[in-house]
Amino acid sequence: MVAVSRGDHEAFRDLYDRHHRGLFAFIARYAGQHDADDIFQETWLRVAKHAPRFDPARRFTTWLFQIAVNLCHDWHRRRARAAEPIEPASPSEPSCEPEVALDAAKLLTTLAPPHRAVLVLRYFHDLSEAEIAAILEIPRGTVKSRTAAALSRLRALTADE
Repeated sequence: MVAVSRGDHEAFRDLYDRHHRGLFAFIARYAGQHDADDIFQETWLRVAKHAPRFDPARRFTTWLFQIAVNLCHDWHRRRARAAEPIEPASPSEPSCEPEVALDAAKLLTTLAPPHRAVLVLRYFHDLSEAEIAAILEIPRGTVKSRTAAALSRLRALTADE
């Protein structure tokens, strides 16, 4: 990021190549497929624009996902005002049955955004509670309680079926 802040386009390309798949998958799962491209592009624009503000003592992935989460929250607030439903992300895991992946994506859209965020970061991106807490800027205990509440909600929904 230090090189990016000095205008090194190759360094930016390296960061993009390393992180674009995981970031896009997170955004699609968290915000839904409909606006994932726009949020994804805006995230990278903000990375480039705010590169000089990046603190090299922090992990880049934490900063990157914080930007994406904030943009997803902004998107969700606009979407809530417009009262449009979230489209579930299409399955991206080839080892998973498509019907199961679509059901999981649909179930995720029923969760409140804070609960959806912790599950997507934990189970789809395999981040630790500490990393999730840093990305969402919440205490680690809140990550635990949101995870438990979200899993409980999903169990209740699937029990009905």
